[in-house]
Amino acid sequence: MKILSINASPHGEASTGFAIAHEIEQRVRSLTTSRFERVSRDLVAEPLSPISQEYALAITSRDPDLSKFETSERLICELESTDVLVINTPVHNFTVPASLKLWIDHVLRIGRTFVPTPDGKVGLMKDRPTIVIVGSGGFHVGERARQPDFLTPYVTHALGSIGIKDVRYIRLQGLVYGPDAVNLALEEARAELNLHPLFATSAVF
Repeated sequence: MKILSINASPHGEASTGFAIAHEIEQRVRSLTTSRFERVSRDLVAEPLSPISQEYALAITSRDPDLSKFETSERLICELESTDVLVINTPVHNFTVPASLKLWIDHVLRIGRTFVPTPDGKVGLMKDRPTIVIVGSGGFHVGERARQPDFLTPYVTHALGSIGIKDVRYIRLQGLVYGPDAVNLALEEARAELNLHPLFATSAVF
């Protein structure tokens, strides 16, 4: 059992979402009877290289120089080898932060993780349980929502286009409203995790 934990929060281990990501890891570890391995990628502490002109030229070439895809290939192989994907991300200006968008840009690669068809992209990767922890200072869903949510539909569509469709979201909302609000968000997140199919009592890996 191998879990890939991706962090896109600038607060890293101090972020509220990191605590939930750690709890998910411990829950998965407790369910597996095989060797457990955690792969961690911090997109803020170790930023990815931007999409270069060389990459852009290679991606549109009929005979591309594969060396231009070195970062992309490393990230894809890292994802391919894992059984569970966990992403900890804040909401930045209604959607994903730049660090996570760049990871997505590297992982979504034509001919490698998806193929184009008349009906759109068709994924080439196997599906796997994916939990996206979404932290926000305000509210994007529910009665207190005052701003739109472009993050979850975008991430759902992006991951779905490469074959990852089992995507569920754990929301941590209202985090700027003080310790009580943070504790409430954590309680609600843990309650949601208890209902997640991945953590059914009969689930053993």
